[in-house]
Amino acid sequence: MLQLLTSVGPFIAGCVAMYVVLPISYLLTLALALPTGALLIRVFIVQHDCGHGSFFASRRANALAGRLCSLCTLTPYANWSRQHSVHHADWNNLHRTGGGTDMYSACLTMRDYFAMSRRGRLLYRLPRHPLIANLLLPPVVFLLVYRLPLDTPRHWRRERRSVHLTNAALLGVFGMLAWLLGWRQVLLVHLPVMVVASILGIALFSLQHRFETARWMEKGNWNFVEAALEGSSWLRLPSLLQWLTGNIGFHHVHHLNPRVPSYRLAEAHSAVQAICPVPPISLRDGIRALRLTLWDEVAGRLIGFPEATGQPTRTALHDGRAARPYENSATLPEHGSQGFLQARPTTTTHGQSRSAARNAP
Repeated sequence: MLQLLTSVGPFIAGCVAMYVVLPISYLLTLALALPTGALLIRVFIVQHDCGHGSFFASRRANALAGRLCSLCTLTPYANWSRQHSVHHADWNNLHRTGGGTDMYSACLTMRDYFAMSRRGRLLYRLPRHPLIANLLLPPVVFLLVYRLPLDTPRHWRRERRSVHLTNAALLGVFGMLAWLLGWRQVLLVHLPVMVVASILGIALFSLQHRFETARWMEKGNWNFVEAALEGSSWLRLPSLLQWLTGNIGFHHVHHLNPRVPSYRLAEAHSAVQAICPVPPISLRDGIRALRLTLWDEVAGRLIGFPEATGQPTRTALHDGRAARPYENSATLPEHGSQGFLQARPTTTTHGQSRSAARNAP
């Protein structure tokens, strides 16, 4: 409960502060949108954990807290959680078949890219331009795309209903705020907060699987442990940023066991590092990685569009992949690290991960 209060509470306080200074200076209001938007990322991580069933021991408590957070993040809880569980089933798979239309956790090989027509390559490349993908599209996703169940299968009735119920709840919440404070004031406060949070959040999400040394695998070679340790990043952040992002920088640990809650990821990371050290990426590395969009299957690495010449590069190892970071260290047990990662997650009827290792507040 303390983790929930220290996540939602500071965000609400940031919004209140913006309303207070709005009559004084809108520049000051915009300045406060940056830390308030960053605090919203922490709220989103709570919602994310609730979707994995890891934040609380109680399933009902997770659902209640997740839905509460969705009123802050504008993200339908049930629909997003199920879509996200599909991501956890085949992340860093070059031939993934699920996950909706999310372009931030999918990757095309150079072979497939150059097999497209010129028009097809343009349509694929345009929304992935760094400025469009990282600055323009994120607010559109959270403000508009999440208002409709566009890529939600028709037989996901519960998830489709959650989109409409979330919209109705948001209409009630913001309608009340507008009635009390005025539509103009509500837009001037919450719109910049959402813009900041969406840009920072999607950038963070993107570099969790797209970074210089990330490994993506063909469908037949996909392996759960290797995809977690080689295909998911450990983003080393300063303490404040680590707190704001709910420790999700330890993303390789999260993929080893999604049932480890965010507030125990640092502890779990220490246990994993003792068995199979994983190299970190810095914030600067992460910013540079935002341009990586294609998989060079010969070089065994991600590249940006400017590097794509029609022929995969020939500078990599003969097998087309980088050496595994844990090949010369202690072997990770097949089903994870003792104490935190005792069992490889299985899949429920909704695709959500389940593990024997469960830590709740």
